[in-house]
Amino acid sequence: MYWNLDLARYLVDAPWPATKDELIDYANRIGAPQEVLENLYELTSDEPYESIEEIWPDFPTNEDFYYNDEDSDNY
Repeated sequence: MYWNLDLARYLVDAPWPATKDELIDYANRIGAPQEVLENLYELTSDEPYESIEEIWPDFPTNEDFYYNDEDSDNY
């Protein structure tokens, strides 16, 4: 399974929590690329996933983009 930001962005607005089958259905409905569908087919759990972070633990959060943002006010 290979995720990157370009692929993961298709699932950011998915109806979380969602099962593997619900995510596959969602990806089909929005016209996600085949790579997204292949990644979803590789998921092993039938339990609902709470967020994209459960599928791709390295998914960057907003905090990752605001590194030292509080320090920038001092300049």
